[in-house]
Amino acid sequence: MTATPATAARETHSRRDPQAGPPPGILAVVFTALFLAGLVLSTLLADGDTFPSPFGSTDTVTSYFRDHTDAVRLSGALQFAASVPLAIYAATVSARLHKLGVRAPGATIALAGGVLASAFLACSGLVTWVLSRPEVAGRGDVVRALQYLAFGLGGPGHVVLLGLLVAGIAVPGLLAGLLPRALAVAGLAVAAVAELSTLVLLADGGALLLPVARFAGLLWLIAAGFLLPRRRVRTEG
Repeated sequence: MTATPATAARETHSRRDPQAGPPPGILAVVFTALFLAGLVLSTLLADGDTFPSPFGSTDTVTSYFRDHTDAVRLSGALQFAASVPLAIYAATVSARLHKLGVRAPGATIALAGGVLASAFLACSGLVTWVLSRPEVAGRGDVVRALQYLAFGLGGPGHVVLLGLLVAGIAVPGLLAGLLPRALAVAGLAVAAVAELSTLVLLADGGALLLPVARFAGLLWLIAAGFLLPRRRVRTEG
């Protein structure tokens, strides 16, 4: 029986696979929503004051954590919460790539990068939560040290590993034709910027790469999560 590509695609999406796992696109949306909620709600609780840069003055940093403990606590809690759907996303996408016949390291790289990115984000959230404790927030030297740690975990640590997740999906998505070519190439570009953000450990100016890679990566993971097929579609002419 002959099937057109459009018909085959509709049949593919209409059949529910009980072992397919949760929809990765939805998981990416939940992860992004929780992460952004942490940024927005903490800013509102802090009366418009944004989370201070670790490269700012000591007085600015210590006064923020001393005066806005509720905002810091909420930010840490939502960062920690966001790490959960990210880990599930990595596991789901890796399993789907294997099911789609990907035997190259990409599926494993996606799993390792996603799980480690989730772990680093969770640790950053917990350190941020510690910064919200009144007995800690009043000690300037401790606040500075813990903020650097939270930044390292949730900044370059998380973003570089998030880049591995993106690359692990984009490479097989391009080579095996599992994703639209433009999206797969864009993923490789996002992954490259994410890896380059390692430079922040050598020069403070490298921090400019972090938001670019982070937010571009979030959007890319959402798109890839919705567009990655459940199974390969074979058509007969």
